[in-house]
Amino acid sequence: MLCAAGVAAAALYPVASQAQEVSDDVVKIGILNDQSGVYADFGGKWSVEAAKMAAEDFGGTVLGKPIEIIDADHQNKPDIASNIAREWYDTQNVDAIMELTTSSVALAVQGLSKEKKKIDIVTGAATTDLTGKQCSPYGFHWAYDTHALAVGTGGALVKAGGDTWFFLTADYAFGYSLEDQTASFVKANGGKVLGDVKHPLSTNDFSSFLLQAQSSGAKVIGLANAGLDTANAIKQAAEFGITQGGQKLAALLFTLAEVHGLGVEAAQGLNLTEGWYWDQDDENRAFAKRFMEKTGRMPNMIQAGTYSAVLQYLKAVKEAGTDATEPVAKKLHEMPVKDLFAKNGTVQENGSMVYDMYLFQVKTPEESKDPWDVYKQVSVVPGKEAFLSVEDSGCDVSSFPK
Repeated sequence: MLCAAGVAAAALYPVASQAQEVSDDVVKIGILNDQSGVYADFGGKWSVEAAKMAAEDFGGTVLGKPIEIIDADHQNKPDIASNIAREWYDTQNVDAIMELTTSSVALAVQGLSKEKKKIDIVTGAATTDLTGKQCSPYGFHWAYDTHALAVGTGGALVKAGGDTWFFLTADYAFGYSLEDQTASFVKANGGKVLGDVKHPLSTNDFSSFLLQAQSSGAKVIGLANAGLDTANAIKQAAEFGITQGGQKLAALLFTLAEVHGLGVEAAQGLNLTEGWYWDQDDENRAFAKRFMEKTGRMPNMIQAGTYSAVLQYLKAVKEAGTDATEPVAKKLHEMPVKDLFAKNGTVQENGSMVYDMYLFQVKTPEESKDPWDVYKQVSVVPGKEAFLSVEDSGCDVSSFPK
């Protein structure tokens, strides 16, 4: 039975009867993410809405079966997430689970999905272990990972002279991976890491951590965290006069949702990497307008990535002629990704979706025309540079079914 505290009310598209829920006459996708905690704006119920839009845009059915989207809140706890995923697979005939914000959660659910021979597509978590040492023939990583963020944001600042770093790191798998990837890139380009400090998830008071970073004298303070943790660190850094003192803040995972929540006054000048921005072209703007009409906000990389993942999964089901895991996974590996999110993406054998990423800088209040007009594009990070190759990923693809 699902833990009542861990499950939000399911969002169904279309509305299904109880009999349908336990039959296999439906293609059922579960969106499992943080809907009430530190990452609620990062993905949250907005990712659920994006998934529903993908199902609607696909036509509501595939292979004559209705498409159903269900969702739950995992509270950033791997045990709760695993219990929900097991329940979905064992009693609700869920075909695939997606989003999976928080790396520890994503790794746990991907492990279970591998055991159950079910497809998972991660858009909300960052660790490269998902397509590295803990890869799965049925696991896919969409939108971004820690390597892509390190190459984008870390690379730009090192090239601009930010050659000494101190890291403020979230104390779990995602934070470690993001720090390690960025530190390796900094060192490889001649920079030095002067130290780091770990902080618990959902920290309210960053003062002691920021004082350590400030006293290090590092030119760049790398925020290897995300969501409200990053926003709170940036706010409190301003109170300590850190940027006024000449140190730069590198938000290693910060998206449009958090920049908007923080406001351009506080976030101006930040460099960050995302794979998608609503104002890049007409196709993006059209999708964003529809999303805004439904949600009252613009989508970020995670939400647009979830739309893409659901759409690509449905395309793969159609191409395979079945929703059985093995043939669908084979199609997901083979098919190019060409949609409003990834204009020319490819999926590697280890499940990593490779596409171009973008380095953005947050505009000044004078440059911003409205609350969602926050980025100016600095550079493109080609997909082959942003993402690890299969050979470098640490994934043993020789064990995958052929």
